[in-house]
Amino acid sequence: MMSSLELSPVSSDKKRSHHQVTFVVMAVSVSSYTLLQSLVIPVLSTIQHDLHTTQTTVTWVLTAYLLSASVSTPIIGRIGDKVGKERMMVFALVALTVGSIIGAVATNIDMMILARVVQGIGGGVLPLAFGIIRDEFPEDKIPGAVSLIASLLAVGAGAGLVLAGPIVSALNYHWLFWIPAIVTALAAVATVILVPESPVRTPGKISVLPAVLLSAWLVALLLALSEGQSWGWASGRTLGLIAVSAVLAYLWIFVEQRSASPLIDMEMMRLPAVWTTNLVALLVGFGMYAAFGFLPEFSQTVSTHGYGFDASITKSGLILLPSSVTMFFLGLYSAPAARRLGAKTVVVAGSLIIALSMGVIAFAHDHIWQLALASGILGTGVGLVFACLSNLIVAAVPPHQTGVASGMNANIRTIGGSIGGAVMATLVTAKVYPDNVPHESGYTHGFLALMVAMLVCAVVALAIPKVSAEEIEAHLVGEPEHAQAGIVAGATLVGDKSE
Repeated sequence: MMSSLELSPVSSDKKRSHHQVTFVVMAVSVSSYTLLQSLVIPVLSTIQHDLHTTQTTVTWVLTAYLLSASVSTPIIGRIGDKVGKERMMVFALVALTVGSIIGAVATNIDMMILARVVQGIGGGVLPLAFGIIRDEFPEDKIPGAVSLIASLLAVGAGAGLVLAGPIVSALNYHWLFWIPAIVTALAAVATVILVPESPVRTPGKISVLPAVLLSAWLVALLLALSEGQSWGWASGRTLGLIAVSAVLAYLWIFVEQRSASPLIDMEMMRLPAVWTTNLVALLVGFGMYAAFGFLPEFSQTVSTHGYGFDASITKSGLILLPSSVTMFFLGLYSAPAARRLGAKTVVVAGSLIIALSMGVIAFAHDHIWQLALASGILGTGVGLVFACLSNLIVAAVPPHQTGVASGMNANIRTIGGSIGGAVMATLVTAKVYPDNVPHESGYTHGFLALMVAMLVCAVVALAIPKVSAEEIEAHLVGEPEHAQAGIVAGATLVGDKSE
């Protein structure tokens, strides 16, 4: 018999705040987490020099964060569904604060990697924020709030790259940790004071074994993907870890299907509306994170190699500024667009727009304005897709599964990003100059591969069950009669709202 952790929900008598106050706290919390995903990317070389480490070792500053967030996000989302989303939101924000403080005072690379592991635990803010919004907001405000929070996920990734340069120039890289520490600490206090405990709970136990197996197979997979480039994709270590990951993933699914209180409901994951949306999230993460990771490197390349613009950290970040702006505003526009055209249509269109941006970068990168234009196009597509995906996921599951479903969707997007980064690194570095600078053709081939991936994404999006805006909003606000009349038929939804 698998060991389990017995949990009992605790009610809260806290006076319920105005939903706009709750939204501000959620927006600040999510923004802080997403900024931390990308703030350090432009300054890895600075961290490497300051902490006296190697290029291979410093990449663990990114890898450790990715591994920790991938493991923590679905688990914390599930625990929040069971013991209370507000309490777990405070826990996640405290983890972000503590990790940021450790990073700010780190004097060696081991301490910095530990800081990133602790920060990654804060990934739980994503599913918790979606769950709190669904439980607390007025009925007509839920879809727009979900869309806006989802747009902040994408905006944060681009904004981190843009803000890193000015912060480091004015202060130093330590403030890339001090500033988030201050903000997340204030957000934790605001959550305690202002955010009421959500009423929707999942009774029962949390099984420990599925959590361990989930953590193990994700760590094995992402470790292989992160280190495969340096170890060699055909090396025993890389192939062995992939094999171990596959075995552990099979065992995880086997255990989850037989658990009386599964961490992740496999029946839910098999719903057409869920698995198609998750696959789109994987492919969008594949393209977006790879583009964000390699566009700065392209622009920082010394122009004597026949391409690149000798850009500084700040200038290379500003090239991505259009993507942050368009992601935010198109994220706001996605909700009314989905009402008029349908969420599925918006996701397909957004995927094609992202593919267009990758094609522009692959074939037209001789001038900075071309990269800035492509950046704006990329943000347009990502803003449309991310917001709609979040609404589709939240609408496709019963309220008590909101946390784990949205957490897994965000987690799958992160996994897609790690795969995209690994594939992109392999293509870009296939041919290098004697000083280890990639040939221009590597970037061309890499962005062409991303374009193909996003075209495949558009095809997958066509398989998302068609659900009208009215049916989505009905389920988001918990009107079972309308939801089951429309979504059950269109998206094979199971379950209804339980208090």
